[in-house]
Amino acid sequence: MHPEQRVYEMVEEVLQRQATDLCKRSGCSPQEALEAILRTVAGRQLSDLREGPHAQEKAREWQEGLLWERALERLGMERYMEWLEGREARTEYHALLEEELASLQG
Repeated sequence: MHPEQRVYEMVEEVLQRQATDLCKRSGCSPQEALEAILRTVAGRQLSDLREGPHAQEKAREWQEGLLWERALERLGMERYMEWLEGREARTEYHALLEEELASLQG
C-alpha cells in the first residue's frame, strides 16, 4: 500500500495479487482466477469496498478513519458496560428503598 493510493487502487492491487497467485497454483486463466476470488466472502468484501463510498478516498485516510471508528466503538461498548453495572447497582438501591418504604407503611 502506498500512502497516497486510493482505496479502489489498493483493492485492485490485492485482488490482482490474489488472482496471480491462484493462476500459478491452479493453472487457470487470470479471468477465471479473479472470478473465483470474487465468489469468496473476502472477495465480495473487497469488491464492496472497491465500489463503495470510500473507493476514491486515500487509503491512508480510510484506514485512519477505520481506526477511529473501532476506537469509538470500543469506547461506546465500555460506556455501555459501565452503564449496565450502574443499572444493576441502581436496581439494588431501588429494591432496598421499596423494602424500606414498605416497612414504614406497616
